[in-house]
Amino acid sequence: MAIEKYKKFLITFAYFAVITAAVFVVVRYGLPMLSPFVIGAVVAYLLRQPIRFLARKLSISHKTIAICVVLLFYATIGTLISLLGVKAVSWITAFISRLPDLYQSHAIPFFSDVMNRLEVLMADFDPAVLNALSDLGSRALQSVGQMLSNLSVTVVGMASGAATSLPGLVIKVILIIISSFFLSIDYELIKAFILRQLSEKTQVLLYEIKNYVAGTLWVCIRSYAIIMSITCVELAIGLSIIKIKGAVLVALLISIFDILPVLGTGGIMIPWTALSLVRGDFRLALGLAIIYIAITVIRNIIEPKIVGGQLGLHPIVTLASMFAGVQLLGVIGLFGFPIGLSLLCHLNKRGVISILK
Repeated sequence: MAIEKYKKFLITFAYFAVITAAVFVVVRYGLPMLSPFVIGAVVAYLLRQPIRFLARKLSISHKTIAICVVLLFYATIGTLISLLGVKAVSWITAFISRLPDLYQSHAIPFFSDVMNRLEVLMADFDPAVLNALSDLGSRALQSVGQMLSNLSVTVVGMASGAATSLPGLVIKVILIIISSFFLSIDYELIKAFILRQLSEKTQVLLYEIKNYVAGTLWVCIRSYAIIMSITCVELAIGLSIIKIKGAVLVALLISIFDILPVLGTGGIMIPWTALSLVRGDFRLALGLAIIYIAITVIRNIIEPKIVGGQLGLHPIVTLASMFAGVQLLGVIGLFGFPIGLSLLCHLNKRGVISILK
């Protein structure tokens, strides 16, 4: 009896290990290769309800409405991207052209002031050390100046690289648009064909997964919106206390970075604190450090509880899955791993699968 239990356990473990490995390979390597068609399928899925509604209300053929809706969708997206792209290029060009002036008017006085402060602090040190520091500062200024003078060459190189990759990008965009058209026009036919290839039990499982994942994604978006709002309020209060101009706007901009797994709030707050410390504004540096520590502690407490509570997972399980997901799949893993665990728990409770007691 014990041997049979062990065999059953090993078979179940091997089954789920193979499924997990297959999902990982598909997400890690398959999605990038098929990304145009995946994006096209997502667009077709999102537009299916408006297409059905308009076709029913206007009494026009589904195919005609699908073509018009997809055209309108991509025209709107293309216009927005073009406008934002023009603005971004204009801003970046203006900023790069101003860099030499900014270097002369701000960077050199700033570094000179820092070196003078260091010399005052180290007045009692060996003169050789002071000379070495002075020489180091001069070389640093020369290096920064050289870097800025070579920036135009770097920008040209980046532009050349972007131009080289442009044909591939254009092909992907064309594939996305074409696949969106075909999938939107024949969405029901393709869906029916795929379902006919599956058993009734598998169809039930897929419907369960689709409905749960769609609802859970909305829950995740809502959860992170709550976290971002809490962070924004904390930042606004903290920055107002230390008398930062435009505290609410600054808090809003920083809280947007808080969602990003790599940058986060620290991507703004830590450099800001370090610069204030170097400039000798110890009061501001201390205030920013306290705000950042408070926000980090509160976020680490509330994030697993809010996200895990919405997903029905224990906070420690949510935290561990988010950390593992970021390490393996980046932003996709950050959301995908907790949702995947939550889905397994949901299917287990519904009796669709049986892997947990």
